[in-house]
Amino acid sequence: MATVSAPLPESVTLRATGRVARRQALSRASRYVLLAASLIGVAIFLYLAYDTIASGASRLSLDFLTNYPSRFADRAGLRSSILGSVWVMGTTIVLAFPVAIGTAVWMEEFAPRNWLLTVVRLNLSNLAGVPSIIYGILGLTMFVRFADLGPSILAGGLTLALMIIPMTVIASQEAINQVPSSVREGALALGATRWQTVWNHVLPQALPGIMTGVILAMSRAIGETAALIMIGAFTFIAFDNTSLFDDFTTVPIQIYNWTVRPQEAFRQNAAAAIIVLMVAVLTLNLLAAVIRERFRRD
Repeated sequence: MATVSAPLPESVTLRATGRVARRQALSRASRYVLLAASLIGVAIFLYLAYDTIASGASRLSLDFLTNYPSRFADRAGLRSSILGSVWVMGTTIVLAFPVAIGTAVWMEEFAPRNWLLTVVRLNLSNLAGVPSIIYGILGLTMFVRFADLGPSILAGGLTLALMIIPMTVIASQEAINQVPSSVREGALALGATRWQTVWNHVLPQALPGIMTGVILAMSRAIGETAALIMIGAFTFIAFDNTSLFDDFTTVPIQIYNWTVRPQEAFRQNAAAAIIVLMVAVLTLNLLAAVIRERFRRD
């Protein structure tokens, strides 16, 4: 006759022993270590942000945004560097993103699955982690000297485009991969061509992830300094850019120019320019989040 075991008392709890107990302890410890590392990073960022805002908030004004650079700190402004950043970023967007998104679509939807595609994927992952100064050397060799563009806006845009294409391709690939295969199969079963399926069904659903990757790539490019200095971007420009072949400067380069000066007033200008740059980067990241959520709801 089968016997029914009595239930355990409520006060009795099961405890892991041996290797299981050690693994659980290690898991809890790693969670606290990672949490502490995150909190330390956030605390350092908040301290640096507070120190920067305290140093540069007094210099923020309409005149600071509309004046040209000057050898007098109280008259210096960001006009030419803001316009230069807009020109360079606009050029970078036009050059980089159609190529990057088109590459991602071809690799995920049309490319044959062979060893060559594997090699391309591996090289894209490696290129996404290359230091920006290497792209600066490449831009100096290819665009400034070989193509004879000089230290122009077009050379800067081409250099930054090379830098952000790999990370944009990877982000776009991940977004396209998230689209369920049933969407493709359903469209093809109803008679749509491969391209119609991609254009009308896959890309609209992948667009939130693609736009997020694009805007994050823009956030990296807008704060770039080393690559642009390598191609010969100027630290002092006192005119408005009107052509892709003009000399240029950007906000990060202007910040660098002010920080190396010995006068304390120029360091305050640099802090104020950092605030402007932080607001621009945070706005781009907020825009990425808004676009992602908007398209997800649609």
